[in-house]
Amino acid sequence: MNCSSSPDLALAHLTVLEVPPLQLVSLAAKIGYKAIGLRLYPAFPGSVFYELPAGTTASREMQQRLQDEGIEVNDIEFIGIGEHFNARQLTGLLDAASALGARHLSVCGDDTDHSRLTANFASLCDLAAPYGMRVELEYMAWRQVKDFDDALGIVLAADKQNGGVLIDALHLWRTGGSPRDIRRAPAGTISFIQLCDAQAEPPTTPETLLQEARSGRLAPGCGALPLWELLTEVPDGTVVSLEVPSARSVDPEQHARNVFRSTQDMLAAHKLT
Repeated sequence: MNCSSSPDLALAHLTVLEVPPLQLVSLAAKIGYKAIGLRLYPAFPGSVFYELPAGTTASREMQQRLQDEGIEVNDIEFIGIGEHFNARQLTGLLDAASALGARHLSVCGDDTDHSRLTANFASLCDLAAPYGMRVELEYMAWRQVKDFDDALGIVLAADKQNGGVLIDALHLWRTGGSPRDIRRAPAGTISFIQLCDAQAEPPTTPETLLQEARSGRLAPGCGALPLWELLTEVPDGTVVSLEVPSARSVDPEQHARNVFRSTQDMLAAHKLT
């Protein structure tokens, strides 16, 4: 990433998932974020998500709020590609995402059959392409697509122009990866990263890794991860989304503000602004 200018920052919905979409737009604009992510699909059964079907009053109100506040929708999450995945069932979600101007759809891979997973990922890319959306495959240590090489292999095998690898800073380091991995990805493969920080000592079990990811992250600059190394490796124009869910009962606006300010301080300290 070109270090001569500070990247625009997006606010991941998971950072303040209790905040409904309309309020999220205004909160993000007030703090200084340029974009938001939206959780419009359940990450797992029973998890929080919001519905904004295309053509509804709720969708039109959201579109107006985005326009009024000058905020974009960066990404829609979070789709699991499992054994029984059917891309066509997501047409309504893509309609909703397109109505809001979303640019990315984030997914994970949880199918032991990698050939089938690759075919389903390719099908979703084909479905998303007419909407002008990219499909970003995120890897996590406790899933079948568990590291950078797994994700990159599937994206390259699918061979779709709108398919990419989503790099989450926590998962990058917790799976033994390095920012240098990015150098092995063809141009256009990486256009979106999620930033957070963490303690130096990694969790030792899948359960504690999952717990850390959902409630143990730190704001960028408040932990031990060399985030500036990641930022200097990603291509110019890469979207930087701040994903730092909090386990504590804190005011959502104050939490989102603290994450934003800490990130700005980290960028300045490493001359990335």
